[in-house]
Order: sequence, then C-alpha cells, then structure tokens
Amino acid sequence: MDLGYSFARCLRSFALIRRTIVRAVMMSAVLASGAFLAGCNGNDASLASNAKANQPVPPKLVAAMTEKDMELQSPILIRLFKQEAELEVWKQNRSGKFALLKTYPICRWSGDLGPKTREGDRQAPEGFYSISPAQMNPRSAYYLSFNTGYPNAFDKSLGRTGSELMVHGDCSSRGCYAMTDEQIAEIYALGRESFFGGQHAFQFQAYPFHMTPVNLAKHRNNPNMPFWKMIKEGSDHFEVTHQAPKVEFCEHKYVFDPAPPPGSTRPLEFNASAACPAYVVPDDIASAVREKQQRDNAELAKLISKGTPVAKLNTGIDGGMNRVFAAKLPEGQTGLSDPVEPGLKNTAFSPAPGTIPPTVNPPRGSAAATVATSFEPEADVTRPSSSLLAPSPPNNIFTNLASKIGFGAADTTATTRQPAPAKPKTATPARSAPHGPTVAAKHAAPRKTTETAAGKVARPEHVATARPPSKPAAATDAPTPNPGAAPVASTGSFDSRFSAFR
Repeated sequence: MDLGYSFARCLRSFALIRRTIVRAVMMSAVLASGAFLAGCNGNDASLASNAKANQPVPPKLVAAMTEKDMELQSPILIRLFKQEAELEVWKQNRSGKFALLKTYPICRWSGDLGPKTREGDRQAPEGFYSISPAQMNPRSAYYLSFNTGYPNAFDKSLGRTGSELMVHGDCSSRGCYAMTDEQIAEIYALGRESFFGGQHAFQFQAYPFHMTPVNLAKHRNNPNMPFWKMIKEGSDHFEVTHQAPKVEFCEHKYVFDPAPPPGSTRPLEFNASAACPAYVVPDDIASAVREKQQRDNAELAKLISKGTPVAKLNTGIDGGMNRVFAAKLPEGQTGLSDPVEPGLKNTAFSPAPGTIPPTVNPPRGSAAATVATSFEPEADVTRPSSSLLAPSPPNNIFTNLASKIGFGAADTTATTRQPAPAKPKTATPARSAPHGPTVAAKHAAPRKTTETAAGKVARPEHVATARPPSKPAAATDAPTPNPGAAPVASTGSFDSRFSAFR
C-alpha cells in the first residue's frame, strides 16, 4: 500500500516537472513565432528570448509541492519579516488552504523597523499589498523583480509617498527587499505559474518581525506599535484560517475579512479616508481570532511583568541581512536582523542560496558606522522602469497573449554591467549621505529607460545625487527636478544606481 502510494506520488511529481518544462518551451516558441509573423516585433522577440523570466520552477521545488499536496499552478501568498530577514512563500494545497512551501533568507533590506512614510526615507514598506501580473518585471535592471504596490489606499490616505518599492535580485537595497538573483528567479517563477493557473493577484504581507508576544514585548515602547498591532490583526486572520484575508481600508485603518451585515442587500463600499460602512466579520473567523489574541495578550502581559528588556535603538545601522549572507562577507553583520527569538523555529538554511555580488553592502554596527570608504564614480545610470509591464498595443494575437499571461511590454532593459577598477577616496562618515555606507563598487554601462504606462510617459520625481566626498552633513532627500526632466543618476559610488525615490 505504502509502496503504491509512493510510486503514484513520484509519478505525479515527474508529471509536474515535465509539464512546467514543456510549457515553458512551448510558450517561448509561441512568442517567438508571433514575433516572426508580426515582422519581428521587438517586444515579442525580447520576451521570447528572455531566459530569466521563462525559467521553469526547479524540479526540487516541484517535488516539494507534490509532497505537500500542492498543484504547480495553485495560488501563492508571500509573507516577509524584516527582523528575521526571511521571505516565506505559501501555496494553496488541494484542501484549499495555504501551507508554507519555502522560506528564503533575505540578502539585504534597508531602513529601520517600521512603515515607509515618505519618498526618500530609505524605508522598505510594511503592510498588506496586492501583486498583479502587471507588477512583475521580467526586464528589471536588478535581474528580476516585482513591485510591492506601495503606496496602497491606506498609505495614500495618510499622505505617505514613495515609488518603485520592489522585491528584486542583485542583493543590494535602497528602500527595497533584495534577494540573490537565484532566489528571485524561483520566486518570480512561482508567481508566474500562479498567474498561469488563474490567480489574478497574490497577497504580499510585509511585517517588521514575526508578530509574536516576545517580539511585541521587546518593541513595546516603539512609536510604531499602534500600526504594528493593526497589521497583526491581519496576521492573526491568516494564521487561524490559512486563507488570504480580504483587505479593505476605511477611517485611515486596515479592515480584515469584512462582510455585509445579516439581511443587507447592498455591497460594502470602502474608502480609506471615509467612515467605515456597517460590516461584520464572519463568526468562525472572529471567534478564532479573538481566542488567539486573548492568548497572545496574556503572554504579552506576562513577559512585560517579568521585565522583558526593551529593544535598543539602533542608531547608525541601516536595515539588515540574514545571518547566512552576513557570515559569507568580510566583517559582515546582520544589522537590524536579530537572531531568531527563543522558542521560535530556527529555519535551517543551506549555504548562502545564490551568488553574492561583490557590490553588496552589509549593514554596519553603530560602533563601525563612523568610517566608510568612498570609491571612484561609476557611469551615469537611470532607474529601472516604474511602468513594469505596461501592456503593449494589441497589434497581434501574440502580444495579446503575452499581456494576458502577465508578460506585457515593459521599457526597462538592464544592460550588461562593465566592471572597472575602483580607487579609494577619502573616508567619510557612514551616515553623511542618504544612501548609507558602501563597501564595494560596481560600475555599469549607461542604462536608458523610457517609462510608459497606458501610453503615457512617466514623470520622474527625483534626481539621485552622488555622495559628497568630504561633506559630513546630515542626510537629506534628493531635490525634485522640473516636470519632464530625465531621471539622471549623478556620478558616485554603487549607491548612485539607486536614486532617492524610495
């Protein structure tokens, strides 16, 4: 009986692997044929030859899906935790519930614990966001990427600003979440397959840390605690149901799993800046969440009464890095990514998953944050496109097909980076520039992007400025250029590849 079951499971795993490889080859062939029939349309030809975006899900990961009773194209959900520097991919199994498929260590994130509030604050966002096919960027300058969707309606209702906040490769961040190229290739492929399977958008949940009583006790004096308690409710909804909570916004707050009151015949209408409509949370969800919160609050009160130490302020540290990457870098530190708290499962990672580029800038401790080395400037570059797969004009059946499966035309093309020797300059204080310390430099050939969305040219908001060689002034945001000005990154270190948009 067991032998027969194992044999059947192996056959199913093999079929899934074969299906994804064959379909990826067929899709490339279809797009290539479309390009030929349309007179070698440039967009189609580029998509057909985009090996990065068409990589199949690795056989080992397909086998893990089979083991966990998941379909290759079933919906996904992503959760991310700054302090632990971990990104989780959850996938729906055949029972209809989400189960954890794989945990990825984050190579680099920037800013502090807490939500992003304004353009140029270097913060990686926190909250609940929705990722559609149009937010997937197969031509990212940072290997592959997807746009988090910040700001959402809640952020906008509070006047929060920011743009192009991504999860991408390249292992370096100035307001984003950076993985290795190999990691983002897997994550991108999982998202792509879920869209092929019919998922219209997957949920992206970003947290400062695992929302446990221990972490809440340690950060109880943090001014962001009211916001964190609000998004913890969404985390609780997910953890008790293993379903993606429905997210709405009203009265400048998040609302999770709202439903019309009994007897109501009108659909609920939400406005993030307006009063909440009358709604209820289904009894089964509400009672399970209430029980969990009661347990968490009791444990939290106990930890506080025992005098759990309050987390220290980490002045001079910008963001964090998972320990598996920090251990591979000279003088590498995890920064704000603390070790896993006692009692929480310590995820076992294999050796650093992917190639760590020489340009990665690990966080520095406050004691080491007084000296940083500056380097010769790299070639001027422009930012990646913010349009991210804006659909190209439907001039043939194949471009329509590409748009429908989430590979709409984008105007961002990452060019090959040409390394050049770096010459050290005078050391400057680590916090003297808005982009933080740099420990290595990567030089690139000029990249040119034309950002379009629905046929309109996107207006750049900021110009990236270079690190001043000897001015230890406090960090300031980059100035806003005149409307229509081309986004130009001034000469500087590796930091100038990332403008002050984030």
